[in-house]
Amino acid sequence: MITTLASPNAASAVPPVGHLLREWRQRRRLSQLDLALEADISSRHLSFMETGRAQPSREMLLHLAEQLEVPLRDRNVLLTAAGFAPVFAERSLLDPALTAARDAVELVLKGHEPYPAIAVDRHWLLSSANTPALMLMAGVDEELVKPPINVLRVSLHPKGLAPRIANLGEWRAHLLARLKRQIETTGDAVLSALLEELSSYPAPRERHGAREVSAIAVPLQLKSDAGIMSFFSTITVFGTPVDITLSEIAIEAFFPADQATGDILRRMSAQKS
Repeated sequence: MITTLASPNAASAVPPVGHLLREWRQRRRLSQLDLALEADISSRHLSFMETGRAQPSREMLLHLAEQLEVPLRDRNVLLTAAGFAPVFAERSLLDPALTAARDAVELVLKGHEPYPAIAVDRHWLLSSANTPALMLMAGVDEELVKPPINVLRVSLHPKGLAPRIANLGEWRAHLLARLKRQIETTGDAVLSALLEELSSYPAPRERHGAREVSAIAVPLQLKSDAGIMSFFSTITVFGTPVDITLSEIAIEAFFPADQATGDILRRMSAQKS
């Protein structure tokens, strides 16, 4: 292994911990007084930490990060910037330590059949999918389904599912808005690049017709040989994770929005078996 020494310029490029704290506070749209009240500290002390006049302790950093709902990955960055060792591990999902969690993901995906469900990481890369979800991706260009598979790219790419999405304009607007909110809360540069890419894909002319009053969510309406299938989805995440990888896994489960969709999925499942 080759070890190199960081140059003074490289070291100075790392933002001070106070700068990072201020960035996270502003990202959460909190004033110093707001955060101080939530964290049960004085706004003066918080101001001193943000300006570098006071050095936060390890415990204070973790306390503030909890109040700001900073992702575990970025809590390690805060600790490192303050001169402390990271405390949150990041393991591969295949690590033996995550066997129980991995089994839980597969159990949820399998248990959701005959309806589609997927597990994704923070960058929308596919970690796992059940059989119905894979069946719905049939016909997608093979380049888009080579690992790592980005499910947002598969959904909106002209060679992906986009030509089969009956309400593409509405669904595209929903996904882009969802991605923008994620970028606002995380500041993730990879997601920003993904948003730029997805926004460059051809967009259908918007339809401004009012959605039915009875609608409960923006549906995914997918064309199939058996007719249009309509879905709404729910998101499941692990509670109280202390591993970075586990904290970034989300399961999106799709449910039939009407009886016809449920019937089509059950027939597809019966034919597959």
